[in-house]
Amino acid sequence: MKKIFEQYYTNLFLNDRIFMVLGACVVLFLLKFFFHWLGYIPHITIGAVCVLFFTDVFILYRHHGIEAKRVTPKRLSNGDENPIQIEIKNRYGFGVRARVIDEIPFQFQVRDKDFKFDLKSAEAKSIHYNLRPTKRGEYDFGFIRAYISSPLGLVCRRFNFDGAVIIPVYPSFIHLGQYELMAVSNQLTDLGIKKIRKIGQSREFDQIKNYVGGDDIRTLNWKATARKGSLMVNTYTDERSQNIYCLIDKSRVMRMPFEGLSLLDYAINASVALAKVAMLKEDKAGLITISERIGSVVQADRRAAQLGNMMNVLYKEKTRYLESNLEALYSCVRTVVKQRGLLIFFTNFESLSALQRQMPYLRRLAKWHLLLVVFFENTELKSLSTEPAKDIEGIYHKTIAEKFIYEKKLMVKELNKNGILSVLTAPQNLTISVVNQYLAIKAQNRI
Repeated sequence: MKKIFEQYYTNLFLNDRIFMVLGACVVLFLLKFFFHWLGYIPHITIGAVCVLFFTDVFILYRHHGIEAKRVTPKRLSNGDENPIQIEIKNRYGFGVRARVIDEIPFQFQVRDKDFKFDLKSAEAKSIHYNLRPTKRGEYDFGFIRAYISSPLGLVCRRFNFDGAVIIPVYPSFIHLGQYELMAVSNQLTDLGIKKIRKIGQSREFDQIKNYVGGDDIRTLNWKATARKGSLMVNTYTDERSQNIYCLIDKSRVMRMPFEGLSLLDYAINASVALAKVAMLKEDKAGLITISERIGSVVQADRRAAQLGNMMNVLYKEKTRYLESNLEALYSCVRTVVKQRGLLIFFTNFESLSALQRQMPYLRRLAKWHLLLVVFFENTELKSLSTEPAKDIEGIYHKTIAEKFIYEKKLMVKELNKNGILSVLTAPQNLTISVVNQYLAIKAQNRI
């Protein structure tokens, strides 16, 4: 009995229509005091309402007439629109009015997703909506609750479907395909960069060709010369598989938000895209995270599972509150990266003095590897500097904004003066800027 009571009591709700009908019955009883000719009409009316009420309850609870389930990806892409689907089917023998509430994770700061619609008998319907997470980690989905009303519309029955599931939010992976296209297409010619095939002396064999004046006689292939009857030489290309390491700063300078994502999130998304492109270009992709101490280290590799390994590490990374220890980073790089490669350091500098404090360690890294420092424009300051000043306070704010923007340009010059490549970009353009810079470096054979 207790189970039956709980089922009917907790899942049964009165609609607005029944309150309107009961209000009309009360009015009839009041009018009966003034108009005696109404007789038993109010009693008959309230009796009919009771019959309709219990009839409505009976047809809704006669059997479990609604089915619903949530269809979600196995993982969500951070900063992107992720499709979510709810499939609901009406197994009643009559049409119903449905209200479906999906309990989405608290991180979205939306209480519930609420949908109202009609379902015909035996009709199935799919509800589609998108969620855009702005933090990596685990997201907990709750119940799917469906409130169903019959054509009488006096009461509604609540169905609770257990859709509880925990879905991880990984660094952005939905748009990786467009960066793959950049890697295999010849878009660099639009930038005025010509790919030069550089003949080197590495051990990676390229082809056998006829000897011409100026070729190194040490590369003569005597077997091919004997078969051909003329001098033939081996040619070699520079080793294709280079080490590409993304160095990600997790210190407090990467906590700054932009369009819901932190700078760390943008750096992680760009690192994943760059790793995908690098492996398509036959390079090895690796990862090192740094704050006041060394965080995660993923050795450079180009196996198919490498991208998944990097994403499994990165989706749990969080910013810390102390300044980065670049001395520890230098020691880690010297230990982990055994041969010359490309180091892409994602960080942020808000003042020239902050850069100068780290410059000795950056120079030491650049001595052994090709170093590319990626840092961010302050887009709020940039928009403030372009707005016309209306008063003295506005002039002051605009002057300070222009000062900080000028300092960012000085940082680029300071890095270039020390033989360090740099990319200064807005957060929303980070991925495309870094991938383009990598492709340019690759085309020029600078690694």
